[in-house]
Amino acid sequence: MTIKVYGADWCSDCIVAKNFFNSLNVKFEYVDITKDSQAKSFVEEVNKGKRIIPTIIIDGVTYVNPSLKELNKIIR
Repeated sequence: MTIKVYGADWCSDCIVAKNFFNSLNVKFEYVDITKDSQAKSFVEEVNKGKRIIPTIIIDGVTYVNPSLKELNKIIR
């Protein structure tokens, strides 16, 4: 399973998502969109011009600000 989390260090939902993956020892790549202009553009593109974070890609499928319940279903 490949997971990429697009977020920002100040975003509480992003912190929750990262803590969720870490608590389950699930490996993921984290990209801070405030430090990566290409990542920011990608997030805006998949969210129709909006900068909605966390935007999470799991095995090629995009999830926009998913709940922990949804993430739990996806990875199990």
